Amino acid sequence: MLKSLMRPVSLLLVISFCLLNFNVPMAQAKMLGTDTVIAGQQTVDQRAQIADFLAREDVKQIMTQYGVDPAEAQHRVDSLSNEELAEFASSIDQLPAGGSAVGTIVGAAVLVFVILLITDILGFTNVFSFVNPQR
Repeated sequence: MLKSLMRPVSLLLVISFCLLNFNVPMAQAKMLGTDTVIAGQQTVDQRAQIADFLAREDVKQIMTQYGVDPAEAQHRVDSLSNEELAEFASSIDQLPAGGSAVGTIVGAAVLVFVILLITDILGFTNVFSFVNPQR
């Protein structure tokens, strides 16, 4: 009985193997330009920068005050195109770092001190007594 089934089964297997398509596409290798590699790395860096920005507690707090879910914001950032991502990352770079005017006031005070010190050393003013004690 096994011999009688072997011939039709083998014929069926031969026909099914002949009907299979064994088309294997050829691999294509080519050189990548430096600009392509750099653009890919910049995209990765920009996504990491925006993710770090959105992970800050003060940013999360402000987003929740405006009714924005931080997880939803991260999901939307993940769906940005490369151009939108670059624009968003550059706008983060242009944000003020201190967030208050204290740094500006301290910087202005130091600048005024240095200018007065230089003019005192050159002899144009007599503001600081420790510059020229003989006067």
